Amino acid sequence: VQLQASGGGLVQAGGSLKLSCAESGRTFSRYAMGWFSQGPGKEREFVAAISWRGGRAYYADSVAGRFTISRDDAKNTVYLQMNSLKPEDTAVYYCAVKYFSQYSDLSPQGFRAGYDYWGQGTLVTVSS
Repeated sequence: VQLQASGGGLVQAGGSLKLSCAESGRTFSRYAMGWFSQGPGKEREFVAAISWRGGRAYYADSVAGRFTISRDDAKNTVYLQMNSLKPEDTAVYYCAVKYFSQYSDLSPQGFRAGYDYWGQGTLVTVSS
């Protein structure tokens, strides 16, 4: 599985950006796509995830109400619309794919960790 993220850039506080992540090479149908961020000097952390067929979406508390994750299965692409950006949102954003077997944890926590494939990051810088 290959993931190609794009859409990062420099934006002023209060502004918006939309990240995209195109996936290729996947052979399984039960999977989630997620976004993670890694700020300066911080560990990588969960931002948002969306289940197969877009039925369920999950967000970190810090971005709920500001960010929206969506997916276009016809294009094998997941998006992260980021609004009302804050300087603390500055980070490298990574997209990822997680395969769900019949034994996988389908609780919200199951969508927040344990991802199998990762793309390269795209840098988002929010100036104050």
